[in-house]
Amino acid sequence: MNPHQQAMVIGRDGTRVINGEPSMINYLDALNAFELVREAEAVTARPAAASFKHVSPAGVAIAGEVEPVAAAVWRVKGTEAKSLLSAYVRARDADPKSSFGDVVALSRPVDMETAQFLRTVICDAVIAPGFESGVAGELASKRSGRFLVLEADAQGVPPTRERRDVLGVTIEQDRDTADLWAALPDDGTLDADQRIDALLGLVTLRYTQSNSVAFVRDGAAIGIGAGQQNRVDCVRLAGAKARTWWLRRHPFVNDLLAVSEMGRQDLLNWQIRFAGHEMTSGQLREFETLFGSEARTRYDDSSWRHEWAAELRGVTMASDGYLPFRDNVEHAAEYGVSTIVEPGGSTRTGEVTDAARSFGITHIQTGLRLFHH
Repeated sequence: MNPHQQAMVIGRDGTRVINGEPSMINYLDALNAFELVREAEAVTARPAAASFKHVSPAGVAIAGEVEPVAAAVWRVKGTEAKSLLSAYVRARDADPKSSFGDVVALSRPVDMETAQFLRTVICDAVIAPGFESGVAGELASKRSGRFLVLEADAQGVPPTRERRDVLGVTIEQDRDTADLWAALPDDGTLDADQRIDALLGLVTLRYTQSNSVAFVRDGAAIGIGAGQQNRVDCVRLAGAKARTWWLRRHPFVNDLLAVSEMGRQDLLNWQIRFAGHEMTSGQLREFETLFGSEARTRYDDSSWRHEWAAELRGVTMASDGYLPFRDNVEHAAEYGVSTIVEPGGSTRTGEVTDAARSFGITHIQTGLRLFHH
């Protein structure tokens, strides 16, 4: 995990290293990420992709339309909405700041179009159930030959029991195989698209460090709040990421153009800082030098952010544990959440239900906790 530690792989699950030398963190990311995308495709019947960093996803999406702003940023205009590439572009675009140097997980064999795109972004590894002719070699040459290429066993079945060794203590439990589809009501409460978003949210949580909350819209997790010690911080973190994703669609942000010799990631970082109103004093001075005084004036004016953010709607929020207080709902409502999916069962679930009703939010209780550590 760190350069001063030695490690070895004791067991094999069918995953094959085609190129590179994976670290322990690479294995943890890759193995969890592939199970996530394999399950996401199984419940949605569409190609799925995940951008994984430090044992949690930064973004998850299924294949779909790459809307114009993302298509321009990632230079993929004309990408087929049913393609594997569309799934990864949508996943990476959710939180490109966090996706920098990610492990890419894909639910289907990698085609040349997707491989050539991966060569243009900063990522460290890819795991997929196969590679079309010539693709593995194309990817292996990335990062001066150090890019990690792993082939997952598409037919592999994970063991029914999981085991962890922690400071000499061995802990064993059943693998989490609860039926997510069955956990959602089939009574017309959710339409087909809402059901897909809810399922994608639940699958994402199953492989995200708890506590966790996922905001999903149109088949993409646009905000993931992971690993927090209290649930309301999960909601606020996921919501802040979703809002930044949405604000990047505002013309003020989208029209920031790269100056001479500025790379795509640098431009994205400036757009994210600009959208999220999160620059340091030093960054503000550099920003004004790069983009001019008019851009600086727009940065200081928050009115356009509030107006644009108010237009974000149709977000499904999934939570891996029950919502303990109504403030979770109140924060969710500020980020355009229209559906909440959570286990329920808190002593205050009645208050949570009342809060959801007051905001016009559909409240689904699954009775299913999805903690992951």
